[in-house]
Amino acid sequence: MRQVASSVLLSAAGLCSLGAESLATSGGAGVLTYAVLDVTVIDVEAGAARAGQTVLVSGDRIARVGSVDEVAVPSGARVIDGRGLFLMPGVCDAHVHFVDPQVFGRAMVANGVLFARDTGLPTPDALVIRADLRDGSLVGPEMVVTGAVLDGEPPIIPAISIGLPSPEAARAAVRQQAAAGVDMIKVYSRLDRDTLFAILDEANALGLKVVGHVPESVSIREAAAAGLASSEHFFGFERLIEELLGQPVRREYVGMGADAGYLLRLSDVDAQTLAQALGQLRESGLTVCPTVNVFKVGVHTSQFQSDDFPLAEYISPTVLETWRSLWSEQGDLPDILWQAWARFVVELHAAGIPLMVGTDLCTPGSLPGFSVHDEMEIWQDAGIPAADVLRSATLVPARFMGLDGRLGAIAERKTASMVLLRANPLADIRNAREIEAVFLRGTYYDRAALDGLLGEARDLAER
Repeated sequence: MRQVASSVLLSAAGLCSLGAESLATSGGAGVLTYAVLDVTVIDVEAGAARAGQTVLVSGDRIARVGSVDEVAVPSGARVIDGRGLFLMPGVCDAHVHFVDPQVFGRAMVANGVLFARDTGLPTPDALVIRADLRDGSLVGPEMVVTGAVLDGEPPIIPAISIGLPSPEAARAAVRQQAAAGVDMIKVYSRLDRDTLFAILDEANALGLKVVGHVPESVSIREAAAAGLASSEHFFGFERLIEELLGQPVRREYVGMGADAGYLLRLSDVDAQTLAQALGQLRESGLTVCPTVNVFKVGVHTSQFQSDDFPLAEYISPTVLETWRSLWSEQGDLPDILWQAWARFVVELHAAGIPLMVGTDLCTPGSLPGFSVHDEMEIWQDAGIPAADVLRSATLVPARFMGLDGRLGAIAERKTASMVLLRANPLADIRNAREIEAVFLRGTYYDRAALDGLLGEARDLAER
C-alpha cells in the first residue's frame, strides 16, 4: 500500500492497527463480541441523548440497542463499562484527497472519522485505496470515491483530471468512470456550459451523483436545476450574490472558491430575495460542503510555508512540499474573510439546505481527522446548534452517499462504526474530541490503541 501512497502523493502535487482488538472477523454473523453497558446513546436524528442504554455488537454490526433493563448481556461477550460515556456514530469527512493513505487513515480513525468521500485522485489509485480500506488491509475510514476530476480543456489540475473538449467526450468519460466503478462524478471549474450539462445528463441516466465545483460558465441555480448534487467550497455563490445585488462585486481575494467580496456584501442583499434564491437551491436538492476551515487556515499562509505549525508531525515532507508549491506566491490575509464564509454557512443552514462537514484534506493547512473537529467547531461558533452540526457530520453525509442503511446513526443492524466519548457532543460539539474509544466496523480500539495509531501516523509521516 505504501507504493500506492507514494504514487498518489506525486500525482497530487498539483492539488491544493497495532493494539486494536477484535474478537471476531468482520461480518462474523451471530458471533457476539462486545456489550457496551449503561451508556448514553446519541440519537443524531432526534438530537437527543438517551441514557441507560446497552449496545451489543456482533461481528461488524450492531446487534441490539435497548435499555439496560431490556437487554441482557449474553455469556462470552466482552463488557465495556459505558457509565459516564456517550456513544455516537462515527463522523464523516465529506471532502478529502487521500494522498497519504497510511498516515491519513490512522489519524482519521484516532479522531473518530470513520467514513469519507474522496473527491479527486487518479481513478486507479482511488479504487485501490477504496478496496484496501474495505478489506482492512489499510487502516482508515470507509470511503466512497469520485476518481479523476472532469474538467475543461486544458484542465486546471492535469495530474488528477480528465480534460474534456466537447459534450461527446464528456459523455464518454462519464461512461468510462462508471465502468471503472466510481461512486460519484466530480466536475470542475473550466467546463463549458454544454459539456457540463452533458455530464449531468449522462451521469444521472446512469444513477451517479455529480458533485464538485460550479463551473464559471453557468450559475449555481442552473447547475442545481440540471442535477448537480453538491457544491463544494461555496463555488457558484459569488455569482448568485452578484445577481441578487444587480452589480459586480469587488473581489477581496480570488482563488479556489474563495472570492470573499460577495460575502462581505451579503448584508446588502434584500433578505427576502436571498431567502427565495436559497429556497430554490433547497428545492432543487442541492447539498453544500463548505470546507470553511480551508479558508480559516488559508488566511495564515506563512505558517504553513514552514514546518512549524500545530500537529505538523502528521504531515509528511512530500505533502508539505505540495503545500509550499500551492501557496508560494500568497501572503497572509485578514481573518474577516473566513469569518464571512462562516456566517454564510449559517445562512445556508437557516434556508434548510443540507450541509456536509468536509475539510478538503490535502490542501494546505488541512490536517487528517483533526480538521474535521475544527470545521464542526467553526459552524457551532458561527451559530449553528451542536445537534445540527453533528447531523451534518454523520447522518446527512451518510444519506447523501447512500450509506444511511449502515452508517450515520446508532441502530440495530447498522455497521458498528461508533465513537465512545467522555462528554456529550450535543452540549458542545467540542466534546466530540473527547474520545475514549472507537469501533471501526466492529474492531475495537481503546484509548491506548488510538494513541498507538497516532504514534504510527507520526512515524509514517517521517518528520
